[in-house]
Amino acid sequence: MKFKAEIDIMPLDALLDPQGKAVTSSLKNIGLEAVSNVRIGRHIRMFIESDSKEEASKIVDEACDKLLVNKIMESYTFSIEEV
Repeated sequence: MKFKAEIDIMPLDALLDPQGKAVTSSLKNIGLEAVSNVRIGRHIRMFIESDSKEEASKIVDEACDKLLVNKIMESYTFSIEEV
């Protein structure tokens, strides 16, 4: 079976996000005062060949743990669906 994983990686809330801070400031400069605390992250989509959704989840977790996410500075969430 083929699965699609959608992974969202974000900086930890306790850490400064310079890109998010710059975007927040720029939005205020163009008159969007209601916006605050913008955080900039990454979104990754991958396709996985696997026998089950559980196995595909393990593969995504391993990819995040070993390569995609710096767990000292980032957190991640993901969803998986069969395609």
